[in-house]
Formats: sequence, C-alpha cells, structure tokens
Amino acid sequence: MIKPAQCRGARGLLKWSQKDLARESEITSVTIRNFENEKTMPQKGTLVVLKLTLEAAGIEFIPENGGGVGVRLKN
Repeated sequence: MIKPAQCRGARGLLKWSQKDLARESEITSVTIRNFENEKTMPQKGTLVVLKLTLEAAGIEFIPENGGGVGVRLKN
C-alpha cells in the first residue's frame, strides 16, 4: 500500500500541492496532510484512491525490493 513518503514524493514529482491532490482525488486536504505527516492512517479505500489518482497523473510506485519503496515518473 502507499506510504506517506511515497505520497509526498509523488506530489513533488508532479509539482502538486496537497490542495491539488485533494482536488484531483476528491479526498480532503486534512486527510492528506494528516497521512503525509504520519498523524493518521486513512482507510484502505482512501489509500487506493490516492494511489490510483497519482498513477493516472503519471506516477509509478516502486515496491519494497530490498532498497526500499519509492516513486518515479512513468516513461
């Protein structure tokens, strides 16, 4: 599942603010801020929506593979 650092990194690659991600995903800015700051863990469905929204915008999620999780822009 998506990690807070991946969400922050993906937004950085896209040059999106938390408000931009909130608009695109239809998830509140507060939920995104609390997740990225590791204050709360959203429900699984919310994390799926965030991941799908970022993927649709061109982000590829890199799974844990011995080097740690990450994100990159799709080619």
